[in-house]
Amino acid sequence: MISDSQLLAHRESALEETRVGAPSIPLNPFFGVGPITDATTDEVDSRLRRYEFDRWIESTYRKFDDTGKDVGAFTTAELSRSMHRGYPADKILLDMMRAIHRYFEFPKSNRIAVGLGGGHSGYTVCVQHLLNANDPNQRVYVDTPRPEGSDADTSGFFRQSWATQLIEMHRFAEKGDESRIHFARKEGAIPSAKTLADLGISVFVGVGHETTGANSYTNEEIHELLTWLDGDPENRHAVFDATSMLGAMPWSPETVRAVMAKCCLFMPFQKAIGGVSGYFVAAFTPAALALIERNQSNPCWAIPRQLKIAPPLDPKQPLSSKRSVDAGPFYDAQEDRMLGGVINTYSALAFAETTFGLLQTERRIGSVIELNKRSAANREVVNEWVDRNPLFSLVVSEEERRGAAVTLLKVNDGAISSSDLHARIVARSKQLLGYEGITHPNGEHERGLDAARYVNAFPGMPGDYRAWVGGIREPSDITALLENLKYAYLRAKIVVLEEELERHGSKVDYALSSADAGEGVREGTVKVLIADAIGLRFGADGRLDHSELAAYIGEKGGVFHETSIKAANTADDGRIHFFYQPHLITADEILAEAGDGRYDAVIAAATFIPAGAKFRLGGVRIGTGTGNMGSTSWGGTNGEHGEAPLMNTPGINSRATAQMAIKALLKVMPDLPVDALHDRVVKGDFDTGKNLAEYPTEKLEGKRIAILGYGNIGRELGRIAKAFHMNVVIYARPAHRDNILAEGYDYAETPVAAASGADVLSVHLGLGRQDLATGAFSNAGLIDRSVLTALNDRAVLLNYDRGELVDVAALDQVLSSGKVRHAAIDADIFKGAEGVTGPMKPYLSLLPKHADKLELLPHAAADTDHPTRVAGTKQAVDQLVDAIRYRLVTNLKGDLPGGYISNGSKSPVGIAQVTRSDVARLAENTELLAELRTASEAITSVIGALSAINDAAHRERVVDRYRALLATSILKQKLLLDGAGLIAPPAKL
Repeated sequence: MISDSQLLAHRESALEETRVGAPSIPLNPFFGVGPITDATTDEVDSRLRRYEFDRWIESTYRKFDDTGKDVGAFTTAELSRSMHRGYPADKILLDMMRAIHRYFEFPKSNRIAVGLGGGHSGYTVCVQHLLNANDPNQRVYVDTPRPEGSDADTSGFFRQSWATQLIEMHRFAEKGDESRIHFARKEGAIPSAKTLADLGISVFVGVGHETTGANSYTNEEIHELLTWLDGDPENRHAVFDATSMLGAMPWSPETVRAVMAKCCLFMPFQKAIGGVSGYFVAAFTPAALALIERNQSNPCWAIPRQLKIAPPLDPKQPLSSKRSVDAGPFYDAQEDRMLGGVINTYSALAFAETTFGLLQTERRIGSVIELNKRSAANREVVNEWVDRNPLFSLVVSEEERRGAAVTLLKVNDGAISSSDLHARIVARSKQLLGYEGITHPNGEHERGLDAARYVNAFPGMPGDYRAWVGGIREPSDITALLENLKYAYLRAKIVVLEEELERHGSKVDYALSSADAGEGVREGTVKVLIADAIGLRFGADGRLDHSELAAYIGEKGGVFHETSIKAANTADDGRIHFFYQPHLITADEILAEAGDGRYDAVIAAATFIPAGAKFRLGGVRIGTGTGNMGSTSWGGTNGEHGEAPLMNTPGINSRATAQMAIKALLKVMPDLPVDALHDRVVKGDFDTGKNLAEYPTEKLEGKRIAILGYGNIGRELGRIAKAFHMNVVIYARPAHRDNILAEGYDYAETPVAAASGADVLSVHLGLGRQDLATGAFSNAGLIDRSVLTALNDRAVLLNYDRGELVDVAALDQVLSSGKVRHAAIDADIFKGAEGVTGPMKPYLSLLPKHADKLELLPHAAADTDHPTRVAGTKQAVDQLVDAIRYRLVTNLKGDLPGGYISNGSKSPVGIAQVTRSDVARLAENTELLAELRTASEAITSVIGALSAINDAAHRERVVDRYRALLATSILKQKLLLDGAGLIAPPAKL
């Protein structure tokens, strides 16, 4: 009897061991069947594999007319509704048998039968063909204990029932003698060659290996068996249930080949593949086939018609006529043909799946030799893990006898394991391993891990967990499985012990049940400076309207102050207080307001934040570039090596900037003098028929635009230019090349290559990294003479990025030469006591010479749109709240400070590349998913059918039936994808 204090101690220990939470789950949670499964990792992988299978069917099985002309493909739909005889069903069967024979390296001398029947019944029939109870000289050795005896306790009832059938067949045969059946003392033991010879054994039956699947034969045992067979190969036979041996023979390749050549092997192959259960294949040596022939002339028991592998030679005769394996359902590798077919109905598609599955396995893993090696290596992974985890032990104690396909584990949990609590805990753990989960007595539910299914030990056998760990699986998956078994057992133990303690009336502290994985919410009063104007339109009072932001902060539980922290009487109320100070402009003003660290965080747009301004909890720049965010709290403009996180709001003003750049372009291209035409029309001085030829122009369509930079603005500008049917070339880092090409743009490796032959050059690179020692930015002056002179004559330059990016002296030269006919520049300009400063200042010197060719804006493209500024500030507020309270950093710039967690990136829908959060947001919208799935599956179905059909009349029928469905589904899909922001390449993370 375990005392309540002991139960509490066990519970606290289990809680401590699971405090960090659940381990990572395996790629594939199904650990129950065979060495050759489809091994798909999830639902997407499975669907992709299914479509690949459809394509493989169409390319492999073709239709031919009576002249031999290829007239198209067989489709899965046609095969699924066709008969299992004739072409291509016979070819599918032959292909499967050929693939099995080739991949597993059966010798050509051995034939492989195919038949109907599940694992146990199919194996019984295979053995029955070899046995003849009426033959007084036939003695049989079975490597499993005699059923219903004390040695057979670990076999389980249905394993014992198999051996019982052999005994009963001898009991009821006319000349049967069950004493001619010899049983092993323990499961899966092969006696020496001498022992088998001394007993006069002629048929060795190996089923003990498969009793639990966790057993293996040692090298010594296998070699003893092979030696015995070699002693009289014509009259000695070995037959194995190879379900857990195929692809998991942990011996040398030479030994494996000898076993494949000299032994008969049974395999419930379709079940192992993952197709329709109920098929088996069995390999027989020539000597075994000769024995079957002899048994047919003097049978001692009946075998069901559909299971016979020696049918009548004359198919018109009854089963009592002369029978032979030469007419049976065998694949003969020497002749590369089927000698007969499956006697009963079968699924041609299921057999095709088997062939396809073998090809997939070969492509993923390699030859069967590699598969065997991986199985042996996975066995070692299990051994090493169990050595490190004393809570578990392997049922098979001898290391060399442990199976390389299946592992059988038992839990060693002291007094718990010997109590009636043990079975309850194991049962509950399997609920947690699956999808049901477990519920504590207080109602707290732990969701299912979906980590491992079908890990049950067979009834009546030792052990608590049984799982397939053969070479089809990655070693990391084996480790993940074992870690999940341990976690699930411990969490289930907690629940069962709580139930037991509740039943005893003992107090349970449920506060301990939930693991505290993080540092918790950061409490306290926080002060945030907002250093730029937010409302960019005027309210009824004639002032810039920031009311939307004030209301939003209130909804978030914060407090909005339209004053400095110095003037506010801020309560220590545990809330986040925002102080709106848009009048701060100069570095001195910022330092006077925030230089002593009285603010915890800052939100800024264009205002420069100097190094000496301290913000211990971080800062957010509204927009992308952080060149103005110089505080040492986050390590300066690069956000490196600081104590606080630096964030931005990328994409928030991308559309506004891209649209303004296009507006600047449309002023000069097409170069139609709209003002002059207007004046002539107003004066009545224009005749369309006569005067229009005086104003030739060219449309944007077909013009080449070079975009430098593949950020949110560059991508948005590319979309707009493409809508004008311009040819778009983009320069960016090589890492972006594939995404640029995927969007239908040309890729350039250098700025000069992008500019070559371009009619328009638009710059969107940002300043790049800042050298903190010199203050210089890496991209300053990048648009130099070599870039500008590579343009077509009379090109247009757009720099709606940073003024420093263009070499102004080089721009002067190309404006003078006419290489560039117009330049539109949008850059910061400031006015102070020392006069005009900022990136725009150098461009002012060009005005005396090129006033009619220059358009200069004070960095207004992105920062004059009221909805954009408000949306950006709201996002900045959200990001700061997450970083302050939960240490979650969104849109990190630079390094992640210690104690913080990256929350990925966030941009407005449809602006940036597709991120994890974009897809996660889609996954949460069940209505949108349902609509998108319907449209996408309709498109896939119609396109797949059109691709598969060769017959013109058939294709015409499909076109007529589904034209409208295809067109409307495409439009619907594009609308939904656009709305979800998924018409974009993937982001890096």
